[in-house]
Amino acid sequence: MDVLIVGAGIAGLTTALALEKAGIGARVVEAAPVLRPLGVGINLQPHAVRELTELGLSDALEATGIETREMITTDRFGNRIAVHPRGRYAGYDWPQYSIHRGDLQMLLADAVRERLGEDAVRTGASFEGFEEDADGVTARLRDRGRGEVVTARADLLVGADGIHSAVRRLLHPGEGEPLWNGVRMWRGVTEVEEFLTGDTMLVMGSHSVGRMVLYPISKRAAERGRCLVNWVAEVRVSADPRDGTATANWTREGRLEDVLPHFADWCHDGFDVPRLLADAEWILDYPMADRDPLSSWGRGRVTLAGDAAHPMYPVGSNGGSQAILDARVLARELASSAADPVAGSRSYEEIRLPEANAVVMACRNMPLDKMLDLIAERAPEGFARIEDILDAEEVASMRGIWKQTTDLDAEALNKRESWDPVVG
Repeated sequence: MDVLIVGAGIAGLTTALALEKAGIGARVVEAAPVLRPLGVGINLQPHAVRELTELGLSDALEATGIETREMITTDRFGNRIAVHPRGRYAGYDWPQYSIHRGDLQMLLADAVRERLGEDAVRTGASFEGFEEDADGVTARLRDRGRGEVVTARADLLVGADGIHSAVRRLLHPGEGEPLWNGVRMWRGVTEVEEFLTGDTMLVMGSHSVGRMVLYPISKRAAERGRCLVNWVAEVRVSADPRDGTATANWTREGRLEDVLPHFADWCHDGFDVPRLLADAEWILDYPMADRDPLSSWGRGRVTLAGDAAHPMYPVGSNGGSQAILDARVLARELASSAADPVAGSRSYEEIRLPEANAVVMACRNMPLDKMLDLIAERAPEGFARIEDILDAEEVASMRGIWKQTTDLDAEALNKRESWDPVVG
C-alpha cells in the first residue's frame, strides 16, 4: 500500500511516520517551497505524547520542549483561582510538553527524511485536484518552481493541509470560510530571564476583560538560564468582518498598538505583561475560528486528518494532539485492513470522527470561559479567596469543566493497549 499525504504540518508528518512504522509506504507533498520553523507555541497532551513516544521521538521531545508541571488560572489581577497538575504530575505515564510549533515540525520532518528517505517530503508542490478509479487515486500537483502540473499516483490520498484544506474543499464544496467566534488573538514569543517556576502554564483573566495564556516552550533556552515564553492575548471584540480581522490567516502580522491597550496595566509579581508584549520580536494576529463538524471526512480513497478534518478553537491544547491521534489510528486501521485502503480509511473515520467532533464541540462551548467571565463579573476589582466568589458547587463544576477540554482519564490511558499495528 502507498499513501500520498498533502501537507507537511504536524498531521501530515506524523501520519507519514506512523505509516512507515506500520510497514506502509508514504510520501508527503507540501505547497511551501521550504519547510521553516515558523509559528508559536503549542502543547502536546499526554495521549499525543504517548503516540510520539511509540514512534521513537521521546528523546527528541525531551531535548526540545518543556515538560509542563501545572496550569494556574487567575483573574486579570493575578489572584489565584485554581491550580491544575499536568501530565505526569496529574497521574499520566507520559508528560505534557509545551513546545514551539516550528521546532516540533522540524523534529518530525527530520525523522521522516531519516526513515523514509530525503525525497519523502516534496516541497513547492501545490495540490490542485484528484481523480479516483478502481485501482487508486491520482493527485494533480502544480510544481511552483516550474509552473507545470504533474501527477502522483497512490492507493490512498490523505488531506492534512490545514483549516484551508484544498482537499477538503473538493470533498465538501460550498462550505465557505472558517467560522469566527468574535475573539481576536494576538500571539508571540518573548525571551525573559525567568517565568514563574519555568514549567508552569498561566491562564489569566477572561474574554470579557481580556485573557492572557503564557507558558515556556524551549528546553534550549532553559539550558542557557533563560525562558522563552509563548504568549496568547485574547479579547472578544466587535469588528467588521470585511476588514480582514475575521479571516483565518495564520501568518498575518499583528501590531503592538492594537493589542497593548487591552493589557497596559497588567503588571504582577514576577512578570510584566506590557513588557512581555513589547519585547516580542514579532506579533501574529488572527481570529479564533473553527468549522462546523462534518458527518464524514472523505470518500473512497480520499480522507482527511488534523485541522483539515476537524479544525477547533485553541482551547485545552487539543489541536495538535488530536492530529497525532488521527495519524496513529489511520496507520493502525490501514495496516489491519488486508491491503484494502478503502476499508481501512472507512474504519479510521468511524473511530476518529465522532471522537474529534466531540472535542470540537467541547472547545466551541467554552464552558471554562463562561466561568471565568462569571468570576470577572462578580469581582471586577479582584478578590482575596476564590471561595468568596464561587460556592462549593461552582468550584467543583469548574474542576469538571477542565476535564471536558484538557484531560482524558489518566488511568484508562495508562492501561490502554498500544496502537502499534502488528506488522507481519
